[in-house]
Amino acid sequence: MSGVDPLKVACLVVVQVFISGCGEDDPVSLVLEQATDNQVFVKGGEFVLGDIGKPDGSPYVTLTDHSRPVVKVRVDSYSISRYETTWGEMAVYYEELDRRHLYAEEFTLKKYLLVSDDPLSPNYYRKPARVPNYGEAEGYCAWLAERTGLPFALPTEAQWEYAARSRGREVPYATDTGDVERDPYLRRPKEYVDPSIPPSGNTLMHSSLKFERRPVGSYPPNPLGLYDMTGNAAEWTQDWFQEDYYRYAPYDNPRGPDSPSGEGLPSKTVRDWGGRGDWFGGGGTVFARGGRSVDFAGMGFRCVINHPEPIN
Repeated sequence: MSGVDPLKVACLVVVQVFISGCGEDDPVSLVLEQATDNQVFVKGGEFVLGDIGKPDGSPYVTLTDHSRPVVKVRVDSYSISRYETTWGEMAVYYEELDRRHLYAEEFTLKKYLLVSDDPLSPNYYRKPARVPNYGEAEGYCAWLAERTGLPFALPTEAQWEYAARSRGREVPYATDTGDVERDPYLRRPKEYVDPSIPPSGNTLMHSSLKFERRPVGSYPPNPLGLYDMTGNAAEWTQDWFQEDYYRYAPYDNPRGPDSPSGEGLPSKTVRDWGGRGDWFGGGGTVFARGGRSVDFAGMGFRCVINHPEPIN
């Protein structure tokens, strides 16, 4: 295999997986069709964005106050992917746009671009992708938009939370019950993690030191029909991050600050910190929010379609 691009080999593996039993359909067409079919319509409305607090009045998120004060907002109708974007889908995107050469450095290549048809691999094609930076998440949604003619994009922070809370319900977790039953899968030492063990509970929250995840859709969806908006992988949104943004957020369709705030590298808002393993102090709730620089590696994402009517 000397001299053979390992990612190209892996891409060919996943291509074979995608086209198995699908006639002569090419991988790109299948991914485009899949991305559209997986969209769940979310009827717009008004809700209270932010940490609404427990029944006793205490906040859910105790380590930061980024999720407060709460603010009443309204979002237009849209659709959002029922699943996080997978390794298999990202492999087709990288191959189609010839982006592999941008990540020739071995660590990044092996950790964030490879894909496998082995269910025991952390890069199994049905597990949520972890992208090398924010730009690839944004780029994937833009690629879908260009190829389908539909207005795909990353979700805004408000869209993400509205959907995670099944149209703004007062629940702390985006699970079937609104509470969590943690799968103990990754609690054991790394050398004893066994991907063949079936999922249990209703979410995967775990140490952020472990790279392993479950295939998307392994746990029950929230009432809206969306999977893994609590746990599995943390997710990029399109909003620039500002700690006190809720103090200034507009009522109609808030989209974050107009430009990056603070010094250093620009940061985007990340949601579902339970997907990073940070669930202490309310970090795993749907209210938790934080920023990561646009070159930060290891986050997942899902796309929305900004159209007021169902597209399926």
